Amino acid sequence: MTLSSGKRLCQVIELKKEYEQEYKRIHSNVWPTVISTLQRSHIVDYSINFLPVPKYPSTNPEIAGLLVATFKYVGDDFEGDMKKIGEDEETRKWWKLTDPMQRSLIDGATGSADGPWWLDIEEVFRLD
Repeated sequence: MTLSSGKRLCQVIELKKEYEQEYKRIHSNVWPTVISTLQRSHIVDYSINFLPVPKYPSTNPEIAGLLVATFKYVGDDFEGDMKKIGEDEETRKWWKLTDPMQRSLIDGATGSADGPWWLDIEEVFRLD
């Protein structure tokens, strides 16, 4: 992968209804150390969007909707950079705050620090 082309990723996870406003509030002011860790790990053009129920048809009454994250990875060692993010102490504290607000769509997932938490979804079209 060249630095100029990068790799675009899209991931989804459910947001629990009781945390909808708190999740939005804390994401309006993400900790600077978390942002700098993402940047050092070659993550750019990162956004998280919210698709509320009933547009997202959850059968679980505890779910507020679906979070959809997109970002571009512009480094040359994706696995290594993801490992660095997971080893960052402040990022792990952030995950301890945000993970309980979410419900993973990955069977058996236990949290961001323990393996895949957000579900990667397939890109079927892009216009650059």
